[in-house]
Amino acid sequence: MAYKKFTASEDMLKPDPRFNSKLVSKFINSLMWDGKKTVAQKIFYDAMEDVAKKVKDAQPLEVFEGAINNVKPYVEVRSKRVGGANYQVPMQVNKRRQQSLAFRWIIGACRESGGRAMSKRLADELMAAFKKEGKAMQTRENTHRMADANKAFAHFAW
Repeated sequence: MAYKKFTASEDMLKPDPRFNSKLVSKFINSLMWDGKKTVAQKIFYDAMEDVAKKVKDAQPLEVFEGAINNVKPYVEVRSKRVGGANYQVPMQVNKRRQQSLAFRWIIGACRESGGRAMSKRLADELMAAFKKEGKAMQTRENTHRMADANKAFAHFAW
């Protein structure tokens, strides 16, 4: 039997009811806390309605997908121990990890800033990421900058 690292959750995932998108469904699952999916769905759909009101020239789903694609990192640094020293080695990020990091950074940026409804914060962060600005984009830039600064150790990547 072949060993598989990931569960079947990817195959079992059903597209969300409103946009019929698996990406949205996955994002809602990442947003969810304590198994409260309806709460997570309400937050996401309210955020999408806010985006639709504020952005006239694009569909809310396009803004969401664009934001995710803008936040996805291409390289990251990973710690590698070589001869008693730890090096930050820049490595390529695979597609699945790119997506999960993008989700994590966007949701993390929303949860960090308090004071308003989560749906408002999410809408603002998605629109900012769509325009290539905001906290999640800053995290991505920092990750890329770290990888660039440690290019000298790239030969340790194996």
